[in-house]
Amino acid sequence: MLRAGFDFGLWLVLNLVFVVSSVTALIMAAMAREDAYRAADKQKKSFWLIILGITVALNLFVSVLFLSIAGLIATIVFFVDVRPALKQVSGGGRGGRGGSSSDGPYGPYNGGR
Repeated sequence: MLRAGFDFGLWLVLNLVFVVSSVTALIMAAMAREDAYRAADKQKKSFWLIILGITVALNLFVSVLFLSIAGLIATIVFFVDVRPALKQVSGGGRGGRGGSSSDGPYGPYNGGR
C-alpha cells in the first residue's frame, strides 16, 4: 500500500517535470525567429513547434511512460542542441551586444584593457 502511494507520487512529480520542461521548450521555440532556425542549420520552426506541441499534449493527456520519455528526449534535444544554436545565431545571450567574457553590465571588469 505504501509503495503504491510512493510510486503514484513519484509518477506525479515526474509528469510535472515533463510537462513544465516541454511547455518551456515550446514557448522558447515559438519565440525564436524562423530565419534563425535556417541560419543555425536546424530543422524548421514548424517542425519543432509540432514535435514540442505533441510532447506537451502527450504529457498532459496520455500517461504512458514510454511516450513521456520520448517527449522528454525531444525536449532535451531542443534545450541542448537547438536552443544554443539559435541563441548564437541571434546574437548570443548578451542581448545582441556582443562583448567579451569579462564584460559586466556596465562595461568590462578588467578596466577596459
